[in-house]
Amino acid sequence: MTDNFAHRAAEWDNPSKIQMTSVFVETLLEKVQIQKQWKAFEIGAGTGLVGMKILPDVSSLIFEDTSAAMLEVLKQKLNGDEQAEILHGEVTDYHKQDIDLVFSCMAFHHIPDIDKTLHHLYNITNTGATIAIGDIRTEDGSFHHFEPIPHKGFDTDELSIQFEKAGFSVISAETYNVLERERIPGVIGKFEQFMLIAVKE
Repeated sequence: MTDNFAHRAAEWDNPSKIQMTSVFVETLLEKVQIQKQWKAFEIGAGTGLVGMKILPDVSSLIFEDTSAAMLEVLKQKLNGDEQAEILHGEVTDYHKQDIDLVFSCMAFHHIPDIDKTLHHLYNITNTGATIAIGDIRTEDGSFHHFEPIPHKGFDTDELSIQFEKAGFSVISAETYNVLERERIPGVIGKFEQFMLIAVKE
């Protein structure tokens, strides 16, 4: 498994990333009434900028990421007595059916097979589980400076249909933030971030 984030992990926690993930967490807490007894699963946890803020609100949390380097940074933030588990691998490497909350901030567009992932999420979640996905709406590829990644954002209508086909009910899919970043040298682009909330009935 190639670690595409190995060279970026040490500098990941910069002010713009901290701000972006803070807005995601604020929005998530507004939209979802998180229960203390829930077991949570974060897709693409990275250095834990989101998950570390959610961890105190749940009974336990699994931090999943394909980047060992990012997870090493996360491990430095854990003091060892938290109810936290680190999963270095894919979502599909987790097989228990005991998850009440799944969340992901800006990682979904890195997942090659969305349908397979959603089907797997259905299998590892409890009835009544909530899924909260934050990502960018469809763009021209400039968000990642035209690097080859699986998805150039998402059309939320199409993504909602994929969720419904996997067995979830989509509650909402709304823009919650606009990111500004350099598209090409000297040109700033605006990229809409959406949050899709779904439940397993």
